Amino acid sequence: MKTKKTTKKTVKKTAKKKVAKKKVAKTKVDKDGVVKVKKKPGRKRKKYYVNPEDFKNQILDYYKTNEMCKELGDAIYNIANRLGFAPNFINYTYKEEMIGDAIVKMLYALKNKKFNVEKGNAFPYFTTIAYNAFINRIKKEKKEHEFILNYQEEVYNTLMNDGHLPSDGKNAKSHEVFDSNYE
Repeated sequence: MKTKKTTKKTVKKTAKKKVAKKKVAKTKVDKDGVVKVKKKPGRKRKKYYVNPEDFKNQILDYYKTNEMCKELGDAIYNIANRLGFAPNFINYTYKEEMIGDAIVKMLYALKNKKFNVEKGNAFPYFTTIAYNAFINRIKKEKKEHEFILNYQEEVYNTLMNDGHLPSDGKNAKSHEVFDSNYE
């Protein structure tokens, strides 16, 4: 088996290819000799979907007045909703219940003034509350699903033992008995 030897020429060629692939901004020189760099238009993104400083100030206002402003409610909703799009929560069928649980838990924490404003940033505190609410909902749904599976298996075994279901799939009389018993 032949192996390719690396020479200085091949290293330089690959380095040139990598440099050539990089996108370089277009530059123009003015009449005055000033170089202007033209940036490519890109998608503008908001820096935060919940601004931590505004969120903290809204919580402070709520603690003082006990009246929730619309922005605070929107921030709580956005935290729960955006967490629902995280890769570890995106494909659950009961995602709406998870979001609802998270909102309730965050409102409960606000109502009871659980967050200490002097200690730090409110955003990670409430995101953690939402995350734990999501995990708790997953545990509840898993427990309920296991209960349903166990019940189905128990009913199936009971029907099989009582002779109401055919064991070979060919016994038509057992279907008649089953239908007459449960009409």
